[in-house]
Amino acid sequence: MQYDVTVVGSGPGGYVAAIRCAQLGLKTAIIEKYATLGGTCLNVGCIPSKALLDSSEHFHNAAHSFKEHGIDIPAPKVNMAQMIKRKSEVVKANNDGIAFLMKKNKIDVYQGLGSFVDKNNIKVTQQNGDSKTISTQKVIIATGSKPTTIPTVSVDKNRIITSTEALNLTEVPQHLLLIGGGVIGLELGSVYARLGAKVTVIEYTDSIIPTMDRALGKELQKVLTKLGFQFFFHHKVTSATAKGKEVKVEAEDSSGKKVEFKGDYCLLAIGRKAYTDGLGLENVGIKTDERGRVLTNDHLETSVPGIYAIGDVVKGAMLAHKAEEEGTFVAEVIAGQKPHINYRLIPGVVYTWPEVAGVGYTEEELKTEGKAYKSGSFPFKASGRARASNDLDGFVKVLADKTTDEILGVHIIGPRAADLIGEAVVAMEFRASAEDIGRMSHAHPTYSEALKEAALAATENRALHV
Repeated sequence: MQYDVTVVGSGPGGYVAAIRCAQLGLKTAIIEKYATLGGTCLNVGCIPSKALLDSSEHFHNAAHSFKEHGIDIPAPKVNMAQMIKRKSEVVKANNDGIAFLMKKNKIDVYQGLGSFVDKNNIKVTQQNGDSKTISTQKVIIATGSKPTTIPTVSVDKNRIITSTEALNLTEVPQHLLLIGGGVIGLELGSVYARLGAKVTVIEYTDSIIPTMDRALGKELQKVLTKLGFQFFFHHKVTSATAKGKEVKVEAEDSSGKKVEFKGDYCLLAIGRKAYTDGLGLENVGIKTDERGRVLTNDHLETSVPGIYAIGDVVKGAMLAHKAEEEGTFVAEVIAGQKPHINYRLIPGVVYTWPEVAGVGYTEEELKTEGKAYKSGSFPFKASGRARASNDLDGFVKVLADKTTDEILGVHIIGPRAADLIGEAVVAMEFRASAEDIGRMSHAHPTYSEALKEAALAATENRALHV
């Protein structure tokens, strides 16, 4: 078969790239190593974790909040089998949806491991060993990432696990040891903390979610502590071993003193790394950096003309929506258009409760770069809508240029922050000022009023309700 474009990998970046290529009239194929489409995000990442987060939030509310709302029920019990079953059904529905989109857009799907024969020919090897070679004018590498491991921790996928295994536990851990205080670990830790597990976070740096605005991490730590989390910062893990139902993690604190932690499960969640195993990059001379990421130019084209790379396999934040933007970008570049991506305006989100979201410059970045700015904040405890739903933790912070009032960053921890950040992205794409948001009418009572109030606070300290 001869194609205009072949996409290797069917995660959010890959399948979106394939769809956009097809929309632009390019004959397109997509190659997927695994049996289902959707990549990490749909199968063992974004979607299943959010399904479990929602289920665990319902349980937590039933156990702790219903009585306050005047709802009397017997003490709820966790049915892990049903919770995991529902999660799997959500995943399958999304898998089926992607398969439908491939068919709708007349994209040929090849199941198997794709590897370069040369720049215009890709061999697809199925699990049974059968193979075929397809020819293509252009290639988009979208093979994603896999969990990062460390030499001192041997993952047995039973008691010492990664995020993949954490999505399929058959029981609620009594004490979950969590190595890493980043997004993935905190989300999955939240799932099991809500269901009754004790969670201990062992973190090498001095804070959780260290890449986001520091104020968000501090507030989230307070909230998670109330949920039962314990945090140990400046701790370097030296080993993790499992014996029977017990896991022992050894670490060194900032003074070099040895510390020991014991639990029944250990989740290693220290990030993810680019995945290019078996792709045959060496056959075409594609270069990678010291972290295994594929090197590209400003058009996301590799060192080999006609071969592009997107998503987790290239530099930048490992986010599904970042990969989607890059998938669309590359498709349009191939079609001769002139698209753009503003990486500064790709939001980051943590789906704990309350949710955490941020876009643009953090306050620390503005200080480091010496940019003159002003800041305005508004707490959700002063929001009528948040008080009605009893979601009183968190705040909105707006950072604006001190001279022009242009919004430089927005950082939210609170109810529905993942949705609220979209308004900030829109405003910043159009280079709005803090006053612009402050003067726009926001429906009352809504959580989004907190963004308006924070914008007013950044505009000559004009917040009305605090």
